[in-house]
Formats: sequence, C-alpha cells, structure tokens
Amino acid sequence: MWDVVIAGAGPAGSITATILARVGARVLLVDRARFPRDKLCGDSLNPGTLALLRDLDLSSWVDAHGVPVDGMLLTGPRGVSVEGRYPPPLRGRIAMRRDFDYWLLGRALQAGAQFEEGVTVRGPRLQEKPNGASSAHVAGVVVSGRHDGTKMIPARVTIAADGRRSTLAFGLGTAHHPIWPRRWAVGAYFEGVSGSSSFGEMHIRAGSYLGVAPLPNGLTNACAVVYGSRLGELRAPERALRAIIEQDPTLRERFSRARMIARPVVLGPLAVDVGSCGLPGLLLAGDAAGFVDPMTGDGLRFAVRGAQLAAEAALEMLVTGRKDGHILLARRRREAFVSKWRFNRALRRIVDMPSAVNVAALGASIAPALVKSLINVAGDCQHAAR
Repeated sequence: MWDVVIAGAGPAGSITATILARVGARVLLVDRARFPRDKLCGDSLNPGTLALLRDLDLSSWVDAHGVPVDGMLLTGPRGVSVEGRYPPPLRGRIAMRRDFDYWLLGRALQAGAQFEEGVTVRGPRLQEKPNGASSAHVAGVVVSGRHDGTKMIPARVTIAADGRRSTLAFGLGTAHHPIWPRRWAVGAYFEGVSGSSSFGEMHIRAGSYLGVAPLPNGLTNACAVVYGSRLGELRAPERALRAIIEQDPTLRERFSRARMIARPVVLGPLAVDVGSCGLPGLLLAGDAAGFVDPMTGDGLRFAVRGAQLAAEAALEMLVTGRKDGHILLARRRREAFVSKWRFNRALRRIVDMPSAVNVAALGASIAPALVKSLINVAGDCQHAAR
C-alpha cells in the first residue's frame, strides 16, 4: 500500500508529491497523459508564485528559462490603456507550461516519488469502516491503463489533483460547474507577433478578454475567454481566435503577419465550484479544489500554495491516522485564499456586465493609479514582498 496516491501530475500534483517524498512518504503519481504534454494556459507566473517556488527550491528552471515580466499592460474599451509595473525588484516570468510542468514532474521523481503515465483514474477505491458502520472512506483509486485492465491502487491518503474536470471531485459530488458564469477559453501559440514588451497583457472588452504573453524563442501566447453564448463560434477554433484578434483595433496590426504554429485548444466551461476540500481519506488540490477563471493569471499561485497545504494535511493524516484532513485543509485554504477569491470574483462580475466594463474603463482613464494598485494585487506582490 502507498502512503499517498495522487491523481494528476500537473503543478499541484507534482509539487505535492515532491514535498511528501522529500520527508520520506511513499508517493505514487498517476496521470492519463504522457509527459511532456501540452496545456492551455497563459504561461504566466506572477511574483507571488515565484516567491513560493523559491521557498520550495523549485524555481531554478523558470528563473533560467522564463521570460522576465516587469508588470502588466491592461487595456479596455474606448482606448483605455494602463501599464502597471510590479514594485522593484519584483518580477514575474513567462514560460511554456509544457516544459515547466515536465520539469516539475522530474523534481518529484528526483525526490523519490513514483510515476505511472498513460493511466486513467476511473474512480475512488472505497473502504468500509469497521464494525459494520455504513459510511466509507477513500482509500486509493481505481485505474485503467491503455494496455492493462482495471486495477485498484490502495493508499492511506488519496489526493485529487486531476484538474478542472477531476474524475474524483466530480464523481464524488464535491465539485460542479456553476450555471453562471459559463465561459470558454481558446488559445494558441503564434510566431511573428510585433509590439511585445517586458509586460504581460490583458485586453478586456465587453463580453470577453484576451491575454497576450511573450515567450522564449520569439513565440507569443494568445488566449481569449468568451461567454458560453458564443460557444458555437468555437466549433472552428482557429477562425474564432483570429476573428477575436482581427476585430480588436489594439491587436489587429500586431498579429497581421503572425503565424499560428499549432492548432488552437478550446477549454470550458472554466469555472469550478467545490462544496468541500475532499472527503474522508481524500484531499483536493489544484483546479480540482476550485477554479474561478484565468483573468488575473494567478492560477499557478493557487496551485503551488494549495499543493503545500494539501501536503501538510496529508502528512498530518499519515502521522495521526485520521481521515478528516479535508476539514483541516478547507480551513487553511480559506485563511490563505479568501481575500484573493473575493478580489477575483469582483473582477469577474465586472467583466460579466458590459456597462460595468465601460464604467471601469472610464474610471481607469481618470484614476490610472488605482488600476496599477489592482495589478499589484493580481500579481500577489504583497505575498512576494513578505
């Protein structure tokens, strides 16, 4: 029996595995993908995320290979444009998730974790309580491989870090996609985009927003988020993404000679709400523990800090034998994230209302200093400074 089995080898799963393996836990990571694998993401790591990675001694690759980011350029309707620089010496980084995730997985294996790829989690392994009690706790996972039959993997602690479509979190009823908001993302990599700088970009329009991030080797990540009412357009994702860019006067000329180097990816619905941080024997981490949307670019900070918290709860479960670590994890996640959750939800409400976007654009033109302070909050600069 494993001490911990982790479903999902993305950043949350790999970092949780690294922390646990470093202190001697027997950890197994499983993922249906084969690494390195592509991932739709803005590829940005804000200053707060980098600070967490440095505390964990997991920042060397992104420090060496990521493009430095000095702040964010925010544009809105009516030609509003505000550039907010992170407080020196703080900087973010932009690096391709495909390569960064693969490197993080390597650190988990180096720490002593084991990994099985091409393995699909089908559901939880449930274990009945002794003495005939009716309730059960999660004690591992049921998986199937591409060439193997179904098998059970027993574990003392199970962690679902298998993303915003988590088989475990959704299958056990702890997660669901909310009715509102319903938004989808479409993104691709381009070469030949002009006008890039040392700033990440977020272009907010009524009913949509589009992030642009400069990457190493002259590549650019462009990822648009649109309402579900426009889902029909995404059946032809390349045409839809190009149309969003070409209809935007701020971006049209910059992308006029750009070439899309791979087929765009569509993902949605984006938001994930959770009723708890797990069940007896089960902990949630990463997007499986809840996801707002990618506008503020701090999803990776939630993943890294959430991995730390999940690892701490798992260790306490291993030491004490208790199965209710999800209750402890929920309390610690609230303490760590509640202010940022409120901030993100407030921004989401503004973007959801065209009239509010126009009012916000007017406010930004009158008081750009306020927008710059919001950029610092979005970048988790206060956490990085501490």
